[in-house]
Amino acid sequence: MLRRPRRRKPFELKKVMFVLPNLFTVSSIFCGFYGAVTAAGANGDRNELYRACIAVLFAMLFDSVDGRVARLTRTQSAFGVQMDSLADVISFGAVPGLIAWHWGLSSFGTVGLLACFFFCACGAIRLARFNVMAAQESGPSHYFVGLPIPAAAGLLVAVIMAYLGSGRVLVGDGEVWAPVMLVFLGLLMISTIKFRTFKAGRLSWKAALALLAVVGSTVAVGVHVRPSFAVVTLMSSYLAFGLAENGVRMVRGLFGPAPADDEDEDDVLSEPALFEDALAEGLPLADEEEEDLVD
Repeated sequence: MLRRPRRRKPFELKKVMFVLPNLFTVSSIFCGFYGAVTAAGANGDRNELYRACIAVLFAMLFDSVDGRVARLTRTQSAFGVQMDSLADVISFGAVPGLIAWHWGLSSFGTVGLLACFFFCACGAIRLARFNVMAAQESGPSHYFVGLPIPAAAGLLVAVIMAYLGSGRVLVGDGEVWAPVMLVFLGLLMISTIKFRTFKAGRLSWKAALALLAVVGSTVAVGVHVRPSFAVVTLMSSYLAFGLAENGVRMVRGLFGPAPADDEDEDDVLSEPALFEDALAEGLPLADEEEEDLVD
């Protein structure tokens, strides 16, 4: 008597698919680890420092993919959210601070050390705050509260790459702007300034035109100047856009209440996924990771 071949149980495929987004997260950790090792062994070598910065940019790429893969495969989980945050602390907090230290902030002594540590600590606080908010709120978010840590890390390493690409190697103790930049980025991460996620809802025609102008200027800078300057343009534009929108909201608040249809106030603290309810009901989380900068 012939027997029918056994079909693979659905949960086995689910287990395989669950691993897939976490592989991208682990890849982000590897890029961060590679960047740290490369920076530590640079010894003032411009090419090695440049390579370490490239590793952080690749970590950003993997970090932006893992959440989308989880949503496509319907394998979102609280485990993935926590793992993503831990990976971000390494790849976008500790590693950029270490790169900045070997880039030349070591010449500032204690001041340089505190500036690098401040950047890393603010990134950790930023991620911890997100996890707490995500456990209390649910629904899609139009805004991040505080500058996302990948954006801060991306801008930092982009500036370092542009500096190295200009022919100079290490910053000297007279270039005070370098530690100030790290402190400024750290303060933006722990601030309550809102930055667009570009994930929830549709962009208005004004925002779409602004985004198109940024992309166009980034491409032009990359073609006519250097690719590293193009990254600086992209990250700086995201930062400037968020600060400008926050300034507009402050001005509106001074001259009267915001319009009733303004989505800014409705989604200020809306972050993806309510952990406790999802776990209690055995449901997948609505979103896996926070730090998608541009969809």
